[in-house]
Amino acid sequence: FAGDFGTNLAEALPDDELTKIATELLQAFEADKLSRRDWEQAYIKGLEYLGLKAEERSEPWEGACGVFHPILTEAVVRFQAQAIVEIFPAPGPARTKIMGRQPPPKVEQAQRIEDEMNYILTEKMPEYRGETEQLLFRLPLVGSVFRKIYFEPNELRPAAIMVPAEDFIINYGASDLKSSERYTHVMRRTKNELKKMQVSGFYRDIDIPEPTPVITDLEKANDKIAGRTPSIDTDTRHTILEFNVDYDIGEHDYACPYIITVEQSSQKILGLRRNWIE
Repeated sequence: FAGDFGTNLAEALPDDELTKIATELLQAFEADKLSRRDWEQAYIKGLEYLGLKAEERSEPWEGACGVFHPILTEAVVRFQAQAIVEIFPAPGPARTKIMGRQPPPKVEQAQRIEDEMNYILTEKMPEYRGETEQLLFRLPLVGSVFRKIYFEPNELRPAAIMVPAEDFIINYGASDLKSSERYTHVMRRTKNELKKMQVSGFYRDIDIPEPTPVITDLEKANDKIAGRTPSIDTDTRHTILEFNVDYDIGEHDYACPYIITVEQSSQKILGLRRNWIE
């Protein structure tokens, strides 16, 4: 493959090869989702026990009282409030620790690094605090939440977002991310956001048809708790699947780690990049 190490390899592969890769990955994605169906049903049931949504009941009679004790919600909020103070104190979330001897130049260097990191996390990344609070609310409720830190090409800065467990699909049987041969981040992007990524050169500049909105049971449950009623007619967001996967595209004699981005409705590959150190 010609070009820089970090180039989008999808630009160089033929369309039939890209179609084959996308088909295989989407089949694997559906299998991974199917393997966690029992967890999804338990999660949906657990959301009902938060008691955040008032409901009019007709069983066992019209106007019957349906009450959920707020003990679960109270425990979640208490955990969030206590954890955010520890993780995000007033001076900032970053701390440095010097291992071994501590001569004055090293101490000064450590302080400069700490100050710079706190400046980036609090000023350059304004979403960091809010995303951390969302993460700490979901963590005790679901058990697993993820943070994704990446370089935002449109804003030319690092960014950090909370990835809820329902939007993170991992290969069944994987014990951790490092040893997993496949895991997928489900993202939703508007048409304009997708176009910006294409213009910046991060995604392939190809025609993507209007998406077919798919609302999962988990999304329906979250919308019910939040009091939202999404409309199929107005939800024009694209579902983007970002696969971190070991795959053999012919560069070596074995499968290597790549980040492969697929638009789900059209099954078109937007990006295919190497995911190892040059």
